Amino acid sequence: MADAITYRLGGLLDLDEVIELYRASTLGERRPIDDRAAVADMLRHANLIITAWDGALAVGIARTMTDFSYVAYLADLAVRASHQRQGIGKELIRRTRAALSPGALLVLLSAPKAVDYYPHVGFIRHPQAWTVKAGGTAPPAP
Repeated sequence: MADAITYRLGGLLDLDEVIELYRASTLGERRPIDDRAAVADMLRHANLIITAWDGALAVGIARTMTDFSYVAYLADLAVRASHQRQGIGKELIRRTRAALSPGALLVLLSAPKAVDYYPHVGFIRHPQAWTVKAGGTAPPAP
């Protein structure tokens, strides 16, 4: 079945299709899929999006913010549950890397359910990562 999968770089995406894909991949559990404006902004402001398609059905997405040279933040990697374990996620990552400079660092924050997946596709855990959640405190003024 993976042979029938096609991949697209960029392009206009139907908001409802993306929201449904996030739901079907379980990524919707950690994304604001009930806030259409937020999801529309997520798509509009990402500057590297690669999608996977099984015919007319969107089955995967890699959504990245990057400068293409130094660093890229792979914000979303989602594959429809019905299409997982077919190499689609790995191919989305490969195509994301291919769109970047060879020296660019690819960074992501793993979903709890996917923590064991990323070492199998070449990612290395980074102990110095930090986050501030929405509504968290701002850094002290200098």
